[in-house]
Amino acid sequence: MTICSALTVLIVTASTYALEMPLKLDGLVTGTSSHVRLTNTGTQTITAWSLATLASTTTDGATKTHREVHTADGYLSEITHGLPGSSDLLDRLQPGESRELPLDSLPPGSTAEVVAVILEDGTGIGDEQIISAIFARRVKERDALRNVVQAFNDILPSRQGTAALDALRNLFSDLVQRDDSIPCRAALDAVQTYSRSTNADQIDQSLKVYSAFVTREYELALKHSQRKLP
Repeated sequence: MTICSALTVLIVTASTYALEMPLKLDGLVTGTSSHVRLTNTGTQTITAWSLATLASTTTDGATKTHREVHTADGYLSEITHGLPGSSDLLDRLQPGESRELPLDSLPPGSTAEVVAVILEDGTGIGDEQIISAIFARRVKERDALRNVVQAFNDILPSRQGTAALDALRNLFSDLVQRDDSIPCRAALDAVQTYSRSTNADQIDQSLKVYSAFVTREYELALKHSQRKLP
């Protein structure tokens, strides 16, 4: 790492920690049904957050401390909220919203703290390593979604019905071999599901709806993968 890049990291880290953390944590309950309450006390929607739990156990007079970081990224919940397989616990947190979050079982005396958040405008506050990892994952998801959207744009204007399905299945099968990410696998699963239908009009409609949905996902990923420095 050069002196300039190292200085940049130091400046970014100092800036992110200088900002007030807008996600407050309280009501920590330990035991077999451990949970905590999160509250967005800021003025912006929180699209991602990380909290760390610290638990100590003593065995034969020796105390061991275990730290675990829990991260949730809900920037896509703007359009995925309520869909099968989605979880309200992973939705974005609106200003003033509180949410009970279940945790893995924690022994008495454990503590928890918010270590990083990402806001609607792309600002990250807290642990720089965690923030960078979240944006890196968003970039990877953005690129995968772009490839899926491009496949639909290449096929749907010129092919319909089973011909479109066959072409898309081949494209997505090849894509999954190169990138086994959720967007690519989800697109292949969707096309395979639609192939069970023998109604050409129904197939075309399903493909158009899915194409529009994944295009909207890509637009959100394009926006939220761009970090705003404080």
